[in-house]
Amino acid sequence: MATVIKGTAVAKKVRQGLRDEILEIQKEKPDFKPGLTVVQVGDRPDSNVYIGAKVKACEEIGINGVHMKLPPETTQQELIDAIEGLNVDPDVHGIILQVPLDCTTGIDETLCTNVLSPSKDVDGLTDVNAGRLARGDLKRCFTPCTPTGCMVLIDEAGVDVKGKNVCVVGRSKIVGAPMHDLLLWAHGTVTTCHSRTPDLGYHIKQADVVVVAAGKKELVKGEWIKPGAVVIDCGINPEPDATKKSGVKLWGDVEYPAAKQVAGAITPVPGGVGPMTVALLMRNTVTSAKRMHGITGVRSYSTASYTRPIATQGTARGLSTSAYIARTGLRLLQRLKK
Repeated sequence: MATVIKGTAVAKKVRQGLRDEILEIQKEKPDFKPGLTVVQVGDRPDSNVYIGAKVKACEEIGINGVHMKLPPETTQQELIDAIEGLNVDPDVHGIILQVPLDCTTGIDETLCTNVLSPSKDVDGLTDVNAGRLARGDLKRCFTPCTPTGCMVLIDEAGVDVKGKNVCVVGRSKIVGAPMHDLLLWAHGTVTTCHSRTPDLGYHIKQADVVVVAAGKKELVKGEWIKPGAVVIDCGINPEPDATKKSGVKLWGDVEYPAAKQVAGAITPVPGGVGPMTVALLMRNTVTSAKRMHGITGVRSYSTASYTRPIATQGTARGLSTSAYIARTGLRLLQRLKK
């Protein structure tokens, strides 16, 4: 019978540790206040729920959480201007572009994500951060929060992945691909499986650690799990269920009851990986704030080669540097008042 890795409890420890750290820093630096802004276009109900959870976590920890909500008719240039305003705002240390965008104007999500300054990209989704992760430059990048949370849970299970056979099921840019990279640079021997992989069960049976992020209910069968393996289930597959207060039951990507009988440790759904995603987002935001305040013990995040200088951004629009800063700052204030 597997040990259940309770992500809710681990996430609570992470959040409490961050709160204590902020209070300790503020004893010497009273003006230290990490800031996170979530930019949303439109009014998707699911996005509102996710953003609400992030802002609530900010309040609990001592981070200034701001929800910048833009109307569905926002143009791509207006969104870019809003993000660039946040890039130069010294009180903002983390920026998230909530996707999918709910717009009527055909905004390119990838392009706008890459407008974020890599040093404030606390979701780790810009090409710069993804590239640094792929190259193993972990000290100079932010890594996506869900796979980073999975690494914390693997560690919580007391497992060192060095030299272990690891199987990642799924190759999305948000979870699967960065999960592979994190495990690789932790010296695991990593196999990534996906929708085109024949005989998925064969690969999983070889693995000491299995991380599943496929988005398909109970894709991974219990009989495929190697005895004693660590199983991390990132799946969240909702189905209507009248017996639940919420009217919905969440299923993972792993056949949990059967896998639990074989594995050494396993995460449940819900209460496993999910809570870690928000906790690691908070940690990245605090790390960014510490870097920008020059607090010792945190390696400086240099973006000189990757983020366009303010003067260049202004010149591209026919504006002086001071005029550009004034314009982006004014637009930011106008949007926050809405």
